[in-house]
Amino acid sequence: MSGRQPLTGRVCWTGKQLEQSGDWIRSVGPVETREIRAALAEAKRRAIPAFEISREDFPLDATRKLLADVAEELENGRGMVRLRGLDLTGLELDDLRQIFWGLGRHLGTPVFQNARGEIMGEVRDETRDEQKTYVESGPGKVVSSRARTRSTGPLRFHTDRSDVIALFCAQNGREGGVSKLASAATVYNEMLRRRPDLLELLCQDLWRARPEDEDGIVPSRVFALPLFGVRDGKLTTQYSRTYVEQAQEFPNVPRVTPAQVEAMDLWAELAEEVCLYSPFETGDIQLLNNHVIYHGRTAYADDAASHRQRRLLRLWLAMPNSRALPEGFDSFWGATASGVVRGGVPQRDQRRSPVAALGARVAA
Repeated sequence: MSGRQPLTGRVCWTGKQLEQSGDWIRSVGPVETREIRAALAEAKRRAIPAFEISREDFPLDATRKLLADVAEELENGRGMVRLRGLDLTGLELDDLRQIFWGLGRHLGTPVFQNARGEIMGEVRDETRDEQKTYVESGPGKVVSSRARTRSTGPLRFHTDRSDVIALFCAQNGREGGVSKLASAATVYNEMLRRRPDLLELLCQDLWRARPEDEDGIVPSRVFALPLFGVRDGKLTTQYSRTYVEQAQEFPNVPRVTPAQVEAMDLWAELAEEVCLYSPFETGDIQLLNNHVIYHGRTAYADDAASHRQRRLLRLWLAMPNSRALPEGFDSFWGATASGVVRGGVPQRDQRRSPVAALGARVAA
């Protein structure tokens, strides 16, 4: 027996519980909305490029309490927050980018999302675009996570390479695209209760591959990391089954065992069983702690004729109040200390970086 104990606290929840309580949703009221719009107007008056806006350039004195509550809930509460109520009337897409960036700088430090310097992603259907932000897979190759994300198809539960992922619904599609969220702590506890032997396998190294279209400066595209880790009583999880599948394309990587497949299948079954389905409303900002929340989505449909085309702005944030990570997790995160800049994708040309260096303290 491993001697593992169930996890406790607000981080353990089910979709049914949150459907009833709704306690992960926060309102952006008239006072905060006026202040956010005033900060936008001042940034535009000064003609500050969107991704050069600092916290000082985007003053949010009245909104500070709300954002502090968000950061606390992400790290020590449910692990996720939906901000709702921000009025987008009269705002253009560039305005939304500046607002999102300004809010993000108050919460943490943005990190890069691919090796090409993407610092704010746009999750939309790119399958018909001539210039795509992902590398198309060749015959017989596993379709990358990024390619799946930038299509209208469903997404399996996964986590991203940052302490927090923030999604701003700038525009909704015609139908579908429902956000699916699951508590990693609840999945962990259920595996411990039902099949502790399979949980133990997911607490051991599982080989993954860094996809070509997400890779940065790394010594190897393949790496080994447990799906679950616990340090100081706090869980961290990192997982994309696509990464595991892509690693099997490398001949030097150990083959996935039948028991590991059974463990990943049970993990997926449990995530579906306990998840929350939560549709986006235009103007919503969804923030998730990747160490404790799995996210996915249902397929969606756009309607170009009526301009109902899904577009989510995306930030990856390193957080000042982030947890320390277990030993060995630096192979994926770059650093394991609490409150430092970690995650994201390393850049070959650091001179273009608008953010702090890896391992630096995140400004609180």
